[in-house]
Amino acid sequence: MTDSIQQSCPLSHTRAILQIGDVAPDFVARTTQGELTLSALRGHWVLLFSHPADFTPVCTSEFIALAQAEPQFKALNCALIGLSVDSLPSHLAWVEAIRKQFGVTIPFPIIEDPSMSVARAYGMLDAAAESSVTVRAVYVIDPDGVVQALTWYPPAVGRSVKELLRLVAALQFAAQEGVLLPEGWQPGQAGMPQVPLTQQGVAAAGPAWFMPPAAERGV
Repeated sequence: MTDSIQQSCPLSHTRAILQIGDVAPDFVARTTQGELTLSALRGHWVLLFSHPADFTPVCTSEFIALAQAEPQFKALNCALIGLSVDSLPSHLAWVEAIRKQFGVTIPFPIIEDPSMSVARAYGMLDAAAESSVTVRAVYVIDPDGVVQALTWYPPAVGRSVKELLRLVAALQFAAQEGVLLPEGWQPGQAGMPQVPLTQQGVAAAGPAWFMPPAAERGV
């Protein structure tokens, strides 16, 4: 591909990022709760999430909400891991400030990533980025270490912790039951059967083969 074609083709500049189905890159890192090796959490679901910076209002609101929801994630066998490029002393000072100002203890580890090695391995930063600000990335990793879902939010918009809980529960239920989950699915609701992929299956399922009636979906 010539230079002129590369410049005119946006896809030629697209960087490689993690995708659903990829094995999550392993790492060893310092955290607010000691050294952490990602692969040591095999057998658990993991919610790995980055935040742009310590001591900022949106990040603080997210961490308070995540701390309050940690028992619900734990009930789903899901470990929470935070990350930013701030230093470990900065993380520790921020965690202590949250405890003193809001009476909330952060129960999960926060990774320091001043070299941006983890952030770049996960695509939280452009490989050529000069800014150290990460996007609000979330990676849901299954017990085998495989990425099952990911979300990106811009620095100015906070994430919904309720939606993250729903996402983890939905991924687990869909995997365990082999079903599909419709828009707005909530824990305790039924899923939808897999769509038939043969002419005979479509004929047997009837005109609504691609979307079962609500009664058949248990809603």
